[in-house]
Amino acid sequence: MRAVGRRAWLPIAIVGILLIAALAFVYAKKQHLGESDYFEQISVLRHLKQLDAQWELDVLKSRIGINTHYDRLADTLADLTRLTEKLEVDMGVRHNAADAALAQGHMALTRAIEEKAALIEQFKSDNSVLRNSLAFLPTAAEDVQNAIEAVAADIQPTSRSRTDIVSTLLLASVLYSQSASSERAEEIQTELGRLESGMDTLASDVREMIVMFGAHVRTVLREQERVNTLLNGIASVPTSVRIEEIHDVLSTRQQRAAAQDQRYREYLLVFSAVLAALLLYAAVNLLRSRAVIHRVNEELKVANENLEQRVQGRTQELRQTQSQLVATARQAGMAEIATNVLHNVGNVLNGVNVSAGLVSTQLRNSKVNGLTRAVALMDEHADDLGGFLTHDARGQLLPGYLRELALALKGEHEVMAEELDALGKSIDHIKDVIATQQSYAGTSRHLEPLKFGDLVGDALRMNAGALTRHKVGVINNIPELPLMLLDKNRLLLILVNLISNAKQAMHDASESTPCITLDAALVDGPILRVTVADDGEGIAPENLTRVFAHGFTTRKTGHGFGLHSCVLAAQEMGGTLTVYSDGVGRGACFTLDIPVAQETA
Repeated sequence: MRAVGRRAWLPIAIVGILLIAALAFVYAKKQHLGESDYFEQISVLRHLKQLDAQWELDVLKSRIGINTHYDRLADTLADLTRLTEKLEVDMGVRHNAADAALAQGHMALTRAIEEKAALIEQFKSDNSVLRNSLAFLPTAAEDVQNAIEAVAADIQPTSRSRTDIVSTLLLASVLYSQSASSERAEEIQTELGRLESGMDTLASDVREMIVMFGAHVRTVLREQERVNTLLNGIASVPTSVRIEEIHDVLSTRQQRAAAQDQRYREYLLVFSAVLAALLLYAAVNLLRSRAVIHRVNEELKVANENLEQRVQGRTQELRQTQSQLVATARQAGMAEIATNVLHNVGNVLNGVNVSAGLVSTQLRNSKVNGLTRAVALMDEHADDLGGFLTHDARGQLLPGYLRELALALKGEHEVMAEELDALGKSIDHIKDVIATQQSYAGTSRHLEPLKFGDLVGDALRMNAGALTRHKVGVINNIPELPLMLLDKNRLLLILVNLISNAKQAMHDASESTPCITLDAALVDGPILRVTVADDGEGIAPENLTRVFAHGFTTRKTGHGFGLHSCVLAAQEMGGTLTVYSDGVGRGACFTLDIPVAQETA
């Protein structure tokens, strides 16, 4: 009987294996339908739609002056491009030529994004001109009114009303920039005619200011109309429609897949029911045998052993967690040095960005295309080049053109070489900053003979872009000092931070020409005394003792790392860094004293 029972298990096992194989096959086919891919693609499409809406919203914000720069527009375009490429890969457009609808939809979406990007680029250019003119209009109006009032005694009463016309034009231009209309444009044109009539009787400086003011008003009229046309064009690009078309194609494909998935579900239910019945039958037979009890006991024994192993594993995990907590506590102590590194590297990266931007602009505006056209022209007449150069009007001009082109290309090469050299110095300084911060844990210093004036020049070049952008002047009173043994890395770090801090202190200065003054001298010790003074926002008396504290800052966008890293670097060199200010709005002066040794022959 037992032999018969054992033989009865063979067909049950075979049927069970066949059912499991069938279940695995159907399950694999069901998973191949890629429902998760569909939802991921739909998520990408929704994200694309959100980015497109955000893109248009950022354009409107730039139009009304909420966004003062166009970085968000460029970032959104990069995100849209990245997502369209990801969507192309996920949908298999490149490798699934049979699905023509998806390929056409993706191509249409790409073209729509490119069209909108081109319109936005043009919008950025025209809107910048419009914003600049709108920003300058109040100043130009004030200059005209001041000039007229200055000579009011020599001007007829009818001329004095020009100040009222200027105020009317200023208000009308601002209103026109917010809500453009043909009636308001005609009103502005009429007022301009009244302002510029009879200008021959006015003083020359008044005429020049009126001409400048009128030019800005006309720029607002012209650029506002262009900006509005571009905004309408941007809004009419059917990017959202293209996304919906792709969504519809994917939905249709998913519906077909869902129908197929339903059939596979039915197969799975049938096979699962049969397998469950078979397993139930086997379980009933197993429960009737003694072997079940023995096997259960063995499984319990194994389970106990596994439980002990799991307890040991959990104990080991707790020990590892404790070690990680110790490491985390140690890393927290390193956070201050890490933030200083990031802040100081960020200061140097301003110079890197300026140099990279200048090189990029030079490459975009390069005259090398002229050389290509000249060579192409020579290739067209290669058979009779001599005759072309001597008898053809264009050929006779070609040598002179090539000469001028060579000079232009040489100039471009020199400019880019200078900028690349400055870029290399900035990158070297970034490495030096990191090396300097790493050395803070010890007392090692690297001294080398330097001319302090050259070091100041390097610090000014690294801040040149920001100084120019904020129209901050520099009075460099650094005298010719002898060679001194200096810690170049730490000293350059301090100079870059102090100049950058002074520039930021004059960001909202009321002075028309904010200025930084640099001085240096050797005093008793010998000690090198360096001062960096500004006529900016100043420092409140209660903050004079706090400006060097880690994390302390009075600016909304500040971090409080720069001055703290400077005072640490000064202490590492055995020196001091102090600050003095007469109060808020009266500027500040930072003084660095470090002991030096002069280089001897």
